Amino acid sequence: MVRTPSHNRLAVSHGLPLPPVSPALTALPVQAVAALIATVMDVAVAAIVHGQALGHFHWALFQGIVAAAIAHRLGMAVWWLPIHLAFTPALVMTLSLNIYPLWFLGAFLLLALIYGKTYQTQVPLYLSSRAAVDALASLLPERRGFSFLDLGSGCGGLLRCLSRQRPDGNYHGIEAAPLPFLMSRCRALFGATDCGLTWGNFWNRNLAPYDVVYAYLSPVPMMELWRKARREMRRGSIFVSNSFLVPGLAPEMSIKVDDFEGSMLHVWRM
Repeated sequence: MVRTPSHNRLAVSHGLPLPPVSPALTALPVQAVAALIATVMDVAVAAIVHGQALGHFHWALFQGIVAAAIAHRLGMAVWWLPIHLAFTPALVMTLSLNIYPLWFLGAFLLLALIYGKTYQTQVPLYLSSRAAVDALASLLPERRGFSFLDLGSGCGGLLRCLSRQRPDGNYHGIEAAPLPFLMSRCRALFGATDCGLTWGNFWNRNLAPYDVVYAYLSPVPMMELWRKARREMRRGSIFVSNSFLVPGLAPEMSIKVDDFEGSMLHVWRM
Protein backbone atom coordinates (compact mmCIF):
# COMPACT_ATOMS: atom_id res chain seq x y z
CA MET A 1 0.00 0.00 0.00
CA VAL A 2 1.37 3.41 -0.93
CA ARG A 3 1.47 5.89 1.93
CA THR A 4 2.77 9.41 1.57
CA PRO A 5 4.84 11.17 4.25
CA SER A 6 2.00 13.63 4.81
CA HIS A 7 -0.32 10.67 5.48
CA ASN A 8 2.04 9.39 8.17
CA ARG A 9 2.25 12.82 9.81
CA LEU A 10 -1.53 13.02 9.78
CA ALA A 11 -1.78 9.59 11.40
CA VAL A 12 0.62 10.58 14.16
CA SER A 13 -1.16 13.89 14.81
CA HIS A 14 -4.48 12.05 15.27
CA GLY A 15 -3.03 9.29 17.41
CA LEU A 16 -3.61 6.67 14.71
CA PRO A 17 -1.30 3.69 14.19
CA LEU A 18 1.33 4.08 11.52
CA PRO A 19 1.00 1.84 8.43
CA PRO A 20 2.71 -1.54 8.66
CA VAL A 21 6.18 -1.99 7.23
CA SER A 22 6.26 -3.54 3.78
CA PRO A 23 6.89 -7.33 3.96
CA ALA A 24 9.64 -6.91 1.36
CA LEU A 25 11.47 -4.54 3.69
CA THR A 26 10.87 -6.88 6.63
CA ALA A 27 12.43 -9.70 4.59
CA LEU A 28 15.81 -7.92 4.43
CA PRO A 29 16.57 -8.00 8.18
CA VAL A 30 15.14 -11.53 8.38
CA GLN A 31 17.69 -12.69 5.80
CA ALA A 32 20.48 -10.75 7.53
CA VAL A 33 19.72 -12.22 10.97
CA ALA A 34 19.47 -15.72 9.49
CA ALA A 35 22.84 -15.25 7.76
CA LEU A 36 24.40 -14.13 11.05
CA ILE A 37 22.98 -17.15 12.90
CA ALA A 38 24.14 -19.54 10.17
CA THR A 39 27.63 -18.00 10.18
CA VAL A 40 27.97 -18.22 13.98
CA MET A 41 26.78 -21.83 13.87
CA ASP A 42 29.22 -22.65 11.06
CA VAL A 43 32.14 -21.10 12.95
CA ALA A 44 31.18 -22.88 16.17
CA VAL A 45 30.91 -26.30 14.50
CA ALA A 46 34.16 -25.71 12.60
CA ALA A 47 35.93 -24.95 15.88
CA ILE A 48 34.62 -28.18 17.39
CA VAL A 49 35.61 -30.42 14.47
CA HIS A 50 38.80 -28.40 13.71
CA GLY A 51 37.93 -27.76 10.08
CA GLN A 52 35.34 -26.37 7.72
CA ALA A 53 31.95 -27.51 8.98
CA LEU A 54 29.74 -26.65 6.04
CA GLY A 55 30.20 -26.11 2.35
CA HIS A 56 28.73 -23.02 0.71
CA PHE A 57 25.52 -24.69 -0.42
CA HIS A 58 24.90 -26.43 2.89
CA TRP A 59 25.50 -23.16 4.72
CA ALA A 60 23.01 -21.46 2.38
CA LEU A 61 20.45 -24.21 2.92
CA PHE A 62 20.78 -23.90 6.71
CA GLN A 63 20.48 -20.11 6.42
CA GLY A 64 17.30 -20.53 4.37
CA ILE A 65 15.76 -22.83 6.98
CA VAL A 66 16.56 -20.33 9.73
CA ALA A 67 15.15 -17.44 7.67
CA ALA A 68 11.91 -19.33 7.00
CA ALA A 69 11.59 -20.15 10.71
CA ILE A 70 12.07 -16.50 11.68
CA ALA A 71 9.56 -15.37 9.05
CA HIS A 72 7.03 -17.89 10.38
CA ARG A 73 7.63 -16.66 13.92
CA LEU A 74 7.05 -13.06 12.79
CA GLY A 75 3.72 -14.05 11.23
CA MET A 76 4.66 -13.27 7.62
CA ALA A 77 2.29 -14.57 4.94
CA VAL A 78 2.73 -18.27 4.24
CA TRP A 79 3.92 -17.67 0.68
CA TRP A 80 6.95 -15.78 2.05
CA LEU A 81 8.26 -18.95 3.72
CA PRO A 82 9.42 -20.75 0.53
CA ILE A 83 10.91 -17.44 -0.68
CA HIS A 84 13.02 -17.17 2.49
CA LEU A 85 13.89 -20.85 2.32
CA ALA A 86 15.07 -20.78 -1.30
CA PHE A 87 16.54 -17.27 -1.62
CA THR A 88 20.12 -17.84 -0.43
CA PRO A 89 20.51 -21.38 -1.89
CA ALA A 90 19.29 -20.06 -5.24
CA LEU A 91 21.72 -17.14 -4.96
CA VAL A 92 24.67 -19.46 -4.25
CA MET A 93 23.73 -21.76 -7.12
CA THR A 94 23.35 -18.83 -9.50
CA LEU A 95 26.73 -17.36 -8.54
CA SER A 96 28.34 -20.73 -9.24
CA LEU A 97 27.23 -20.45 -12.88
CA ASN A 98 29.60 -17.49 -13.46
CA ILE A 99 27.00 -15.46 -15.30
CA TYR A 100 28.19 -12.01 -16.42
CA PRO A 101 27.07 -9.52 -13.70
CA LEU A 102 25.48 -7.06 -16.13
CA TRP A 103 22.82 -9.67 -16.94
CA PHE A 104 21.65 -9.46 -13.33
CA LEU A 105 21.60 -5.67 -13.49
CA GLY A 106 19.61 -5.80 -16.71
CA ALA A 107 17.10 -8.27 -15.25
CA PHE A 108 16.68 -6.09 -12.16
CA LEU A 109 16.10 -2.94 -14.20
CA LEU A 110 13.61 -4.74 -16.43
CA LEU A 111 11.62 -6.00 -13.45
CA ALA A 112 11.71 -2.53 -11.88
CA LEU A 113 10.33 -1.01 -15.09
CA ILE A 114 7.56 -3.61 -15.33
CA TYR A 115 6.46 -3.79 -11.71
CA GLY A 116 7.46 -0.39 -10.32
CA LYS A 117 7.25 -0.17 -6.52
CA THR A 118 5.53 -3.51 -6.00
CA TYR A 119 7.78 -4.12 -2.98
CA GLN A 120 6.07 -1.11 -1.37
CA THR A 121 2.52 -1.22 -2.76
CA GLN A 122 2.21 -5.04 -2.62
CA VAL A 123 0.17 -4.72 -5.82
CA PRO A 124 1.56 -6.84 -8.70
CA LEU A 125 0.78 -6.36 -12.37
CA TYR A 126 -2.55 -8.05 -13.14
CA LEU A 127 -3.99 -7.98 -16.65
CA SER A 128 -7.77 -8.14 -16.97
CA SER A 129 -9.05 -10.91 -19.22
CA ARG A 130 -11.25 -10.26 -22.25
CA ALA A 131 -14.14 -11.97 -20.45
CA ALA A 132 -13.69 -9.55 -17.53
CA VAL A 133 -13.79 -6.64 -19.97
CA ASP A 134 -17.06 -7.91 -21.45
CA ALA A 135 -18.59 -8.31 -17.99
CA LEU A 136 -17.41 -4.85 -17.00
CA ALA A 137 -18.93 -3.33 -20.15
CA SER A 138 -22.35 -4.51 -18.97
CA LEU A 139 -21.96 -2.35 -15.85
CA LEU A 140 -21.26 0.89 -17.68
CA PRO A 141 -23.98 3.59 -17.54
CA GLU A 142 -26.36 3.67 -20.48
CA ARG A 143 -26.14 7.45 -20.91
CA ARG A 144 -23.57 9.00 -23.20
CA GLY A 145 -20.57 10.87 -21.85
CA PHE A 146 -20.05 8.80 -18.70
CA SER A 147 -16.57 8.77 -17.15
CA PHE A 148 -14.57 5.64 -16.31
CA LEU A 149 -11.31 5.33 -14.35
CA ASP A 150 -9.01 2.31 -14.26
CA LEU A 151 -6.80 2.34 -11.14
CA GLY A 152 -3.60 0.65 -12.26
CA SER A 153 -4.31 0.62 -15.99
CA GLY A 154 -1.25 -1.47 -16.91
CA CYS A 155 -0.66 -1.61 -20.66
CA GLY A 156 -4.03 -0.01 -21.42
CA GLY A 157 -5.68 -3.14 -22.82
CA LEU A 158 -8.85 -2.88 -20.74
CA LEU A 159 -9.36 0.78 -21.65
CA ARG A 160 -8.80 0.04 -25.33
CA CYS A 161 -11.36 -2.78 -25.37
CA LEU A 162 -13.97 -0.82 -23.42
CA SER A 163 -13.58 2.26 -25.59
CA ARG A 164 -14.22 0.11 -28.67
CA GLN A 165 -17.32 -1.49 -27.17
CA ARG A 166 -18.69 1.75 -25.76
CA PRO A 167 -17.14 4.67 -27.67
CA ASP A 168 -19.70 7.04 -26.13
CA GLY A 169 -17.80 7.11 -22.80
CA ASN A 170 -14.77 8.97 -21.48
CA TYR A 171 -12.02 6.62 -20.35
CA HIS A 172 -9.11 7.37 -18.07
CA GLY A 173 -6.33 5.28 -16.57
CA ILE A 174 -3.52 5.82 -14.11
CA GLU A 175 -0.45 3.59 -13.85
CA ALA A 176 2.67 3.81 -11.68
CA ALA A 177 4.92 1.21 -13.36
CA PRO A 178 7.05 2.87 -16.09
CA LEU A 179 7.12 0.21 -18.82
CA PRO A 180 3.39 -0.68 -18.85
CA PHE A 181 2.57 3.04 -18.88
CA LEU A 182 4.97 3.61 -21.78
CA MET A 183 3.31 0.77 -23.70
CA SER A 184 -0.14 2.25 -23.10
CA ARG A 185 1.09 5.66 -24.29
CA CYS A 186 2.53 4.11 -27.46
CA ARG A 187 -0.84 2.50 -28.15
CA ALA A 188 -2.48 5.89 -27.75
CA LEU A 189 0.04 7.57 -30.08
CA PHE A 190 -0.63 5.02 -32.82
CA GLY A 191 -4.38 5.38 -32.47
CA ALA A 192 -5.06 2.02 -30.82
CA THR A 193 -6.87 3.77 -27.99
CA ASP A 194 -8.17 7.27 -27.31
CA CYS A 195 -8.08 7.51 -23.52
CA GLY A 196 -6.69 9.82 -20.89
CA LEU A 197 -3.60 8.12 -19.49
CA THR A 198 -1.57 9.33 -16.52
CA TRP A 199 1.64 8.09 -14.96
CA GLY A 200 1.44 8.43 -11.20
CA ASN A 201 0.09 7.30 -7.87
CA PHE A 202 -3.66 6.69 -7.90
CA TRP A 203 -3.87 7.54 -4.19
CA ASN A 204 -3.38 11.15 -5.28
CA ARG A 205 -6.20 11.03 -7.86
CA ASN A 206 -9.57 12.47 -6.85
CA LEU A 207 -12.30 9.92 -7.64
CA ALA A 208 -15.16 12.43 -7.60
CA PRO A 209 -15.37 13.07 -11.39
CA TYR A 210 -15.93 9.41 -12.32
CA ASP A 211 -19.12 7.41 -12.72
CA VAL A 212 -17.29 4.06 -12.61
CA VAL A 213 -14.00 3.31 -10.83
CA TYR A 214 -12.38 -0.06 -11.54
CA ALA A 215 -9.55 -1.73 -9.62
CA TYR A 216 -7.68 -5.00 -10.08
CA LEU A 217 -5.09 -4.73 -7.33
CA SER A 218 -4.53 -7.12 -4.39
CA PRO A 219 -6.10 -7.75 -0.98
CA VAL A 220 -3.65 -5.36 0.73
CA PRO A 221 -5.00 -1.92 -0.29
CA MET A 222 -8.71 -2.74 -0.50
CA MET A 223 -9.81 -1.36 2.88
CA GLU A 224 -7.94 1.90 2.40
CA LEU A 225 -9.18 2.20 -1.17
CA TRP A 226 -12.77 1.68 -0.03
CA ARG A 227 -12.39 4.51 2.50
CA LYS A 228 -11.08 6.74 -0.28
CA ALA A 229 -13.97 5.78 -2.55
CA ARG A 230 -16.50 6.52 0.19
CA ARG A 231 -14.98 9.94 0.79
CA GLU A 232 -14.70 11.03 -2.82
CA MET A 233 -17.07 9.20 -5.17
CA ARG A 234 -20.45 10.72 -5.98
CA ARG A 235 -23.78 9.25 -4.98
CA GLY A 236 -24.93 6.77 -7.62
CA SER A 237 -21.44 6.06 -8.97
CA ILE A 238 -20.10 2.51 -8.75
CA PHE A 239 -16.87 0.99 -7.55
CA VAL A 240 -15.83 -2.32 -9.14
CA SER A 241 -13.07 -4.61 -7.88
CA ASN A 242 -11.84 -7.56 -9.88
CA SER A 243 -11.38 -10.61 -7.61
CA PHE A 244 -10.57 -8.82 -4.34
CA LEU A 245 -13.22 -7.97 -1.73
CA VAL A 246 -13.30 -5.11 0.71
CA PRO A 247 -12.69 -6.80 4.09
CA GLY A 248 -15.91 -7.19 6.07
CA LEU A 249 -18.11 -5.51 3.46
CA ALA A 250 -20.40 -7.53 1.21
CA PRO A 251 -20.73 -6.16 -2.35
CA GLU A 252 -24.07 -5.14 -3.80
CA MET A 253 -23.53 -7.83 -6.41
CA SER A 254 -20.81 -10.12 -7.73
CA ILE A 255 -20.51 -11.25 -11.34
CA LYS A 256 -18.70 -14.50 -12.11
CA VAL A 257 -16.39 -14.14 -15.08
CA ASP A 258 -15.86 -17.09 -17.40
CA ASP A 259 -12.09 -16.83 -17.71
CA PHE A 260 -9.03 -18.90 -16.85
CA GLU A 261 -8.69 -17.34 -13.39
CA GLY A 262 -12.36 -17.79 -12.51
CA SER A 263 -12.52 -14.08 -11.68
CA MET A 264 -15.35 -12.28 -9.92
CA LEU A 265 -16.32 -8.66 -10.41
CA HIS A 266 -17.49 -7.23 -7.08
CA VAL A 267 -19.67 -4.14 -7.34
CA TRP A 268 -20.51 -1.49 -4.74
CA ARG A 269 -22.80 1.44 -5.49
CA MET A 270 -22.16 4.65 -3.60
